[in-house]
Amino acid sequence: MLRIAKIRVPWIKNQQIRRFAGWYRVDMQEAHEPDLGAYDHFNQFFTRALHPDARPLPPAAGTSLLVSPADGCVSEFGTIHEGRIFQAKGHGYTVSELLRCDDIDATAFSGGQFITIYLSPRDYHRVHIPVAGHLRKMRHVPGRLFSVNASTTRVIPRLFARNERVVMHFDTTADTRAQGGEKKLMALVMVGAIFVGSIETVWAGTVTPSHVRSTRTWQYDELQQSEYTFQQGQEIGRFNMGSTVILLFPPDTVTWDPSLYPGAPLRMGMPIGRFDP
Repeated sequence: MLRIAKIRVPWIKNQQIRRFAGWYRVDMQEAHEPDLGAYDHFNQFFTRALHPDARPLPPAAGTSLLVSPADGCVSEFGTIHEGRIFQAKGHGYTVSELLRCDDIDATAFSGGQFITIYLSPRDYHRVHIPVAGHLRKMRHVPGRLFSVNASTTRVIPRLFARNERVVMHFDTTADTRAQGGEKKLMALVMVGAIFVGSIETVWAGTVTPSHVRSTRTWQYDELQQSEYTFQQGQEIGRFNMGSTVILLFPPDTVTWDPSLYPGAPLRMGMPIGRFDP
């Protein structure tokens, strides 16, 4: 599917793009390049950049505000009870399964907060950091490529802990303008989905798909500030097809915005919560 999505034959790629844009009613007025024919292949269109003014951060951003990392809708959100994350009625999975870590590392998030954001085919498919932070670690976890829409999350047990995914750990600061602001841990998980599961990051390029079928982990030196430090709203990765973003926070870290509910539409940069004092 990824090879098909990168076909450059003009009549094929133009037909792919126009049919998709029409079927899903993609708003090209927000795109940096609104001309459908200007894209070299379907995947370039699918991962299109937005116009610089399309997703402005709110005026309060850069303080204690947490913003959405992507366009999409809220699948679920809430408290991580006894190390388990709610997927759908009757289904859940553990933090250690999702992050592919031992129980000691997983306990940092026990009693904390999570939010699962589903990106539909029509959505903007780049992912941005919801608060300024420094990358500590990245892990690629091979797995399945189940669809991640609402109908499959209701019936497939532990779906997000079974699909291929890229796990990122960040040290964030609750107030990016304060000198020596308090560091707060955040895990951001990009979950692959049906057909491709191709995930890229801005620092490592294409991470999946990979011929390596075992878990891989990268550690990042805190001294390499310029390369692995990101300002709030900065792009950190993209999905070449699909999928879902999951955020995890330790206890007493964030309070979700009261406007959130399962199914609530999100746009990258809109407020979704605040860091607790």
